[in-house]
Amino acid sequence: MNCTSITRWTIRAAAATAIAAAGFAVTVPAGADPVWPGGPDIPGIPQLVPSPPGQISAPCSAAARACLRLSTNEGWLMDNGRVVYGPTPISHGRPGYETPPGTFHVAFKEPYHWSTMHNAEMRWAVFFNGDIATHIGPIEEQSHGCIRMTPEGAKAFYDYVNPGDVFEVVP
Repeated sequence: MNCTSITRWTIRAAAATAIAAAGFAVTVPAGADPVWPGGPDIPGIPQLVPSPPGQISAPCSAAARACLRLSTNEGWLMDNGRVVYGPTPISHGRPGYETPPGTFHVAFKEPYHWSTMHNAEMRWAVFFNGDIATHIGPIEEQSHGCIRMTPEGAKAFYDYVNPGDVFEVVP
């Protein structure tokens, strides 16, 4: 074999090996677990797994479609007093910017909102008390009044509630 044919053979063998390796990588499933299989892996924060209907109770009235408890940093979605989702972890307003308890109605919702007050993104925003909304945000930090949620929780609230629906916020 001369040098040219050895070089061609080596290139062809390398190309065939790369193609085979790429095909193998596509067909073999990943062996690791997903990063967020049931929610955040944060100590002290419950897993984000929708609860089976009828097994969990929330501290709000049967009129509420969304229920938020500030003292335990939890939120639920409700249907005629029955929990259909939650609890999901939340955070709320810091001292001086407290989220007020009360009964409110969803004013509007936006999949992507930009806060001009705080120069911040508010994805899956559901506004229920003036400029206070639920949206994606770091749940380990308190806000300027909004309800921060995990991405899954914020999306579930956004998809479930509609303008006019009752939001209850309890201490």
